[in-house]
Amino acid sequence: MITPESFVDGSERGEQVALFAWAGLNQHLYPQLKWLYAIPNANSHRMVAEGVRAGVSDVFLPWPNIAVGNHGASGLYIEMKTEKRRNQKNGGLSQDQIDFIDYATKAGYKCHVCYSWIEAKKAIEEYLNG
Repeated sequence: MITPESFVDGSERGEQVALFAWAGLNQHLYPQLKWLYAIPNANSHRMVAEGVRAGVSDVFLPWPNIAVGNHGASGLYIEMKTEKRRNQKNGGLSQDQIDFIDYATKAGYKCHVCYSWIEAKKAIEEYLNG
């Protein structure tokens, strides 16, 4: 049986794939996970021309949660990083990522920087469970 752990290889991609494997296995508990999706990074001129923006977080869950904070949240953004980035300047975040997280938070979204798929899973569970 394929498990989320089988995808972990020390890369951000591996952690993100593990998160989506977990999400696929847990849609029966959290039906909202059906709409969890990855956001591509702007790494080419063509992608930028198509509307992809640098700094936008890696994963989004489009589910409002009125129980988050005093005003609720319109959805959940997750920026995935590897554990080795945790102690780097700004937690390994680029200035574009910092700017996006600040913007999204002010616009009413919950944002997390997660350094493993386990952290991301916990952030999603906390968000969905209020």
